[in-house]
Amino acid sequence: MLYWALVFLVVGLVAGLLGASGVAAIASQIAWILFVIGIVLLVIHLVTGRKPPAP
Repeated sequence: MLYWALVFLVVGLVAGLLGASGVAAIASQIAWILFVIGIVLLVIHLVTGRKPPAP
């Protein structure tokens, strides 16, 4: 999940550099949402004592 957050962040940064502000804004918002969801899932796994799945 954090991988996809990083991918959308890079897409947003590149789109911003190229002047596509609409695409940059949407990609950045998606990146933040995925990042927050990933952190929440990580905290849930740590609190419940489960190990995160192996890649």
